[in-house]
Amino acid sequence: MPTYTLKINGASKQVTVDSDTPLLWVLRDELNLVGTKFGCGIAQCGACTVHIDGVAMRSCQLPVSALTTEAVTTIEGLSAEGDHPLQEAWKAVDVPQCGYCQAGQIMTAASFLKDNPNPTKDEIREAMHGNLCRCASYNRIEKAVAIAAEKMS
Repeated sequence: MPTYTLKINGASKQVTVDSDTPLLWVLRDELNLVGTKFGCGIAQCGACTVHIDGVAMRSCQLPVSALTTEAVTTIEGLSAEGDHPLQEAWKAVDVPQCGYCQAGQIMTAASFLKDNPNPTKDEIREAMHGNLCRCASYNRIEKAVAIAAEKMS
């Protein structure tokens, strides 16, 4: 099996895995970064969302071999103290019920707000529509993203 050197949350990590191993399983099984969740396995639900060079991507369908020099950021790397404005807004609005989708939701929102720091409600809804929430907390998710956008601008 090949060895890959990956830049994960600002640190260099080496893993020896099959080339077609999805990044999700490298993160969870090899690096013990379990904040990124397995949801559907077909890149449809968003639970596995991470940033690749700042862009939100689904890690369940991204083979480790596709990464060369790209920087990967997981929910654990979004903020050293867990105090990113989105994380704070999530707590303030009491977004999670079961909490399973929240890491993917936050990572999608962080990438979106980086590109659109002053979104409208419709833009937030459109940006977040690809992330599924089993508990249907969509209104609270949208409210938390709006609050974070205000704090970040």
